[in-house]
Amino acid sequence: MANNRVSTKSGTVIENPPLARLLFDDTRLAVVWLVVRVLVGWEWLQAGWHKLSDPGWVSTGEALKGFWTRIAAVPETGTPAIKYDWYRSFIQGMLDSGAYTWFAKVIAFGETAIGVALILGAFVGVAAFFAGFMNWNFLMAGSTSSNPILFVGALALVLAWKIAGYYGADRYLLRLLGTPWQTTQQAKATEAKEDIGLVTNR
Repeated sequence: MANNRVSTKSGTVIENPPLARLLFDDTRLAVVWLVVRVLVGWEWLQAGWHKLSDPGWVSTGEALKGFWTRIAAVPETGTPAIKYDWYRSFIQGMLDSGAYTWFAKVIAFGETAIGVALILGAFVGVAAFFAGFMNWNFLMAGSTSSNPILFVGALALVLAWKIAGYYGADRYLLRLLGTPWQTTQQAKATEAKEDIGLVTNR
């Protein structure tokens, strides 16, 4: 099996296999990631927008307090919502310290911001990372619902960050930050100018 390796002055960069490059690097599939991005973003926007209009989230934090109280409880019979003691201790500590009063706002605004960023295609990789992190926390808290599907979607968007926002704001934002999309010819020309080495097949 042939592996493409790029020899550089500091070492060897092992390139992704052709299928991974097609899925995560090729702008021809950007429209697929546009659909995934908007669907995942819409779910987050709906969840966050609902919380922004609820005083229990953006004012008192009582909604989050109730959620934390419920999942941190250990029933006399049956299975607790949280399977791991260390995570239950973490939630209980947040609950005892009254962190729900400010953390509820973080969740409400964070979910809304993630939804807007994904729909607009702005910093998709970063937004998807935080989406996945929030999904992971909900899953750890025993809340399944749509979280497993959204977690997979967020993980896929993180992997496809280079093209997931191609039909969106990232098409311009990433170029401004110095992360442009290049054709193969442009990439080879850049490598030649920088004198980073030769591509060898092994």
